[in-house]
Amino acid sequence: MNHSPSPSTAIYRLSRRQFIQYSCISIGSSLIAACANSNQKLSTNSGLDKVTFGTNWIAQAEHGGFYQAIATGIYKNYGLDVTIKMGGPQVPSGTQLLMGGAVDFFMGYGVDAINAIAQNIPKITVAAIFQKDPQCIISHPNTAIKSLADLKGKPIYVSAAANVTFWPILKAKYGFSDEQKRPYNFNPAPFLADKTSAQQGYITSEPFAIEKQGGFKPIVFLLADYGYPAYATTIETKKELVEKNPDLVQRFVDASIKGWYSYLENPQPGNQLIKKDNPEMTDEQLAYSIPKLKEYGIILSGEAEKLGIGAMTDARWKSLFDSMVNTGLSQPHVNYKDAFTLQFVNQGIDYYKS
Repeated sequence: MNHSPSPSTAIYRLSRRQFIQYSCISIGSSLIAACANSNQKLSTNSGLDKVTFGTNWIAQAEHGGFYQAIATGIYKNYGLDVTIKMGGPQVPSGTQLLMGGAVDFFMGYGVDAINAIAQNIPKITVAAIFQKDPQCIISHPNTAIKSLADLKGKPIYVSAAANVTFWPILKAKYGFSDEQKRPYNFNPAPFLADKTSAQQGYITSEPFAIEKQGGFKPIVFLLADYGYPAYATTIETKKELVEKNPDLVQRFVDASIKGWYSYLENPQPGNQLIKKDNPEMTDEQLAYSIPKLKEYGIILSGEAEKLGIGAMTDARWKSLFDSMVNTGLSQPHVNYKDAFTLQFVNQGIDYYKS
């Protein structure tokens, strides 16, 4: 039986996902070694290649295509036995898990991929499932608020992680100031109490929880539509795996993409596995999240409409890198092209739907 969390719990849990996604938890080498040792077997008795995929948070609709590929046998059709390791508040960062060998692939995001290159971390992005980062700014219904620019000077609750992701870009583009910032502690109460304020969130989750708890439909600004060009829900792996076993990488990418096409058409198989891994996930939350992924073009927009889910381009990565340089998030000498490869994507919609 599923146990539905209260709206405040839902906001806390889902916001924590972003905190983990954009931060690094310190862990001991012994834990990494223990995780790695559990993932040494490379094939199963059935002859399938064993693969472990790490997600950035507890199972939810934003992970649906990967669960769908397990539930419908797509991974098996590609010769893969895939295990999903959920993220969460006590789980090490994706980079640590990947570099420590605890997972073969991880759900990453563009800003971190470029920062990893600056730190000489040998990982690489091989696909971008989300063409738009679901990160948004949420405000109260107010006739004076028509666009993101109208929030200049208003109190905005943001996490510390925003300082190294979207906040510098908002400051540069819309004249926001640090004086506007209020500490976002993953609790909507301050936002709900102050009708002049705004807060960060995910397009697929926080607006739903706020509507349930606050009794009103908030105004939502998807940052991707306001100059924040980051890819999200990427597939990243070690550069060593790309070099030594590109066939495995290709099969995992292709099967994952097909899983997402399947999930968008009929999410029920994937949802059953999501609820099995995360008993607190409700049908109501899933029913809210999936249409939002479609409505805002999170997965199928831009290059992905022609090149297929997972699409990436050099121009888009350069746009992200330039925005990071212009706002001081990256040094101009960093070779951003080392953060990704187009080798495994951009096959075209017909290829993935065949």
